[in-house]
Amino acid sequence: MEVQAAFERRPTRRIHVGDVAVGGGAPITVQSMTTTRTADVEGTLQQIYALAAAGADIVRCTCNEIEAAEGLAQIVPRSPVPIVADIHHQYRMALAALDAGVQCLRLNPGNIRKPEHIQAVASECRDRGVPIRIGVNGGSLHPDLYRKYGDRVTPEAMVESAQMELEYFADVDFDDVKISVKASSVPLMIEAYRRLAEVTDHPLHLGVTEAGPPPVGLIKSTAGIGTLLAEGIGDTIRYSLTADPVQEAKAGRQLLESMGLRERKNVDLIACPSCGRAEIDVYAVAEQAMEAFGDREIPLQVAVMGCVVNGPGEARDADIGIAAGNKRGHLFVKGRNVAVVAEEDMVSSLVEWAELIHEHGPEATLARADTVAAAREAERDRSRLLAEQGDDANQAGEKIEMIRRRA
Repeated sequence: MEVQAAFERRPTRRIHVGDVAVGGGAPITVQSMTTTRTADVEGTLQQIYALAAAGADIVRCTCNEIEAAEGLAQIVPRSPVPIVADIHHQYRMALAALDAGVQCLRLNPGNIRKPEHIQAVASECRDRGVPIRIGVNGGSLHPDLYRKYGDRVTPEAMVESAQMELEYFADVDFDDVKISVKASSVPLMIEAYRRLAEVTDHPLHLGVTEAGPPPVGLIKSTAGIGTLLAEGIGDTIRYSLTADPVQEAKAGRQLLESMGLRERKNVDLIACPSCGRAEIDVYAVAEQAMEAFGDREIPLQVAVMGCVVNGPGEARDADIGIAAGNKRGHLFVKGRNVAVVAEEDMVSSLVEWAELIHEHGPEATLARADTVAAAREAERDRSRLLAEQGDDANQAGEKIEMIRRRA
């Protein structure tokens, strides 16, 4: 089931990071960053390919030493996605990264502060047609701005930092720019991006910096990035997790897919939270299904439901699902029962039928099923379960009556 986004996106100018468009109505892109030493060419390329397979459209590598720049010269032509060089403190490393052929630079205004150095890099990018991300970071704000705003990081200070950098760029006639104003505080980050969106039409790169390890890091990043995307703000995103960067790429892709901002690439697995009526371990079956589908590019919504009473109805909009009943699984496609399988075959059958739908479409898949017999068996198991457990499997009604008697 493909859900279309209902979020009106903020209009921006468009830039290109290599052959990937950012802003100007282009699909929102996912980014991540390698954790290898860039001088380790083979190790870095291996991680870049893993990130691309996980959904990253753009990958950033550090360029902190001459060996890293030399590594980039070998990495860039072999990379499946455009490469951004991350520059800190040494503007000459930015120039070296450009010589290596990178498709974008990330400059932190808090670390490269001399106007002549900033403008030297911008001039070189202008001549080469390479964009720059102005990467403002709440943890490394320019000391002058930090003092100006009461020795603390504020949304206003972060936005002013970005604007100062834009002015330096404007002096050398360079405006091929995207901007980020990241902070580890979700409220601070949200307000900074909101203010920035009001004063510029450059595309914005969203992220909560130093979000930490999962699950907290995932929650913080989703809260910040998702809030802004729902407001139409944001053109490219990165989850900054204390974890394997492949998790960052997967999380970013899943967020965009779940919000209808990118076409679904892999399975969207939904499952009931389980209850007293469940006849299987829903948690275990859902985990097994996720593992079985793995990285298969089957862009379907798949449901795992614990019982046949409410399961098929609650998941009727899923492309395919399975509900447990009487130690067997009832498969349904687009809300219609199509087969009954043994409990131990539930997950493998789910994958098999999902592949059929992906290859032939739901109507052709339904045509080959005995839907009448499958529906009859599902109703039989549903009636049996209701007879055994009643409509109120968790005895909430009995508790309500007790409460009323006390009242």
